[in-house]
Amino acid sequence: MATPNPLADNSSDPTPVSSKSYTIAGVHTTVYGIDELASSAKEVAVLWLLHPRLQVQSIMAPIAAASIHDWNGRSASRSKGLIAVSFDQRNHGTREVNALANESWKKGNPTHAQDMFSIFHGTAQDTSMLIDFLSSYVFPDSSRSITKHLVLGISLGGHSTWQCILHDPRITTAVVVIGCPDYKFLMADRAKKSKLSTWTSSEGKVFLGSTDYPQGLCDATDRWDPKSFLVGDKLQPTDDQKKTLRPLIKEKLGGKHILCLSGGKDKLVPYTCSAPFLDWMKSGLDKKDGWFSDQGIVLEDIVDETAGHEYSAKMKVEAVRFISENLAGEGSLKAGTRTSKI
Repeated sequence: MATPNPLADNSSDPTPVSSKSYTIAGVHTTVYGIDELASSAKEVAVLWLLHPRLQVQSIMAPIAAASIHDWNGRSASRSKGLIAVSFDQRNHGTREVNALANESWKKGNPTHAQDMFSIFHGTAQDTSMLIDFLSSYVFPDSSRSITKHLVLGISLGGHSTWQCILHDPRITTAVVVIGCPDYKFLMADRAKKSKLSTWTSSEGKVFLGSTDYPQGLCDATDRWDPKSFLVGDKLQPTDDQKKTLRPLIKEKLGGKHILCLSGGKDKLVPYTCSAPFLDWMKSGLDKKDGWFSDQGIVLEDIVDETAGHEYSAKMKVEAVRFISENLAGEGSLKAGTRTSKI
């Protein structure tokens, strides 16, 4: 299937903000909004921007501008500033070493499943590494302190965003745009649509663990992927399993805020691949009957019913709203879930 550019429509791009380039650990990094920081803003939040597959970091500049403009229009920006950071995902842009590794099975890449997971997992690790060092480059005189980290990722970047919010305790807010928390389901769906023999020979029964999704990749998925790591096959956990999972959920997601934005007509990353895990989370977060509803987790699950594999105009509004609300400590939910179709 073709891979559309989710950011192809730039007709409503905002006025650009300032940008400065840094090379951090050999990674070309762009920081947006430094010049727009109020002199009185001694605390700074960082919005990490992770781009889609087959794209480059510069495509995220309008997203940085939209969020920074919205936040700087609020009085709270005088005490707490916002900057945004983008960098090329592994094997993309300035970091590309093998163009075929970014392609799909249908485009002739036999290791599509391994390549895509390792690339966006590596990008999540890069984000954590860059968090370690960013302040020493951007604020070397320690005149400002970075006190909060948010991440927004689209498509490939959305898959990576799920790993960022799950595995880095410093990242407390995530906006996942057309990304999926269940990589095995996503790849099985794509293998079926691609008519791989490892799928068609058994209607998918032997796909996981096959040459198209090797056991080594299954093991890595189980370690890092949200659904495989947290849930496995326990969509209906027993009471004993819940006792084991509660402290793990608290450690990994306690107090964190997540916005999922999906396209109702998305064929590349279908909402149906994310739904079982999201429903599991929403059930656990139910204010009346949820078994981990006391963990301070916010989950907003919003589907733009008319959108395909794209960052639609409606999604952009929701993302900017969610980011500013989290910076301000506001929001429609203090803890719990919100499900909406727009």
